[in-house]
Amino acid sequence: MHWSGLLIGLLSFLIIGIFHPIVIKCEYYFTWRIWPVFLIGGLIFCIASLFVAHTVLSGALAVLGFTMLWSIHELKEQDQRVKKGWFPANPNRKKQ
Repeated sequence: MHWSGLLIGLLSFLIIGIFHPIVIKCEYYFTWRIWPVFLIGGLIFCIASLFVAHTVLSGALAVLGFTMLWSIHELKEQDQRVKKGWFPANPNRKKQ
């Protein structure tokens, strides 16, 4: 049996699940303007996945990279959710 596909699926589930609260916290404390950090991190992890020979680790790095890239979109969506009142706004932040 080959467990690598199942393990990559599990890691994908965990990585995506972990990034949901990360996006919420980053938007709360730093606004959506922190997106360049996610862009640089996502590109680094995607490129790193190309140079790793181990299948599971390469897949995990790629999933992490693409999750960070998708988080750029989610940061802007989270900003809209805050403006709609679905999530709390940071009271210490000046109004935009």
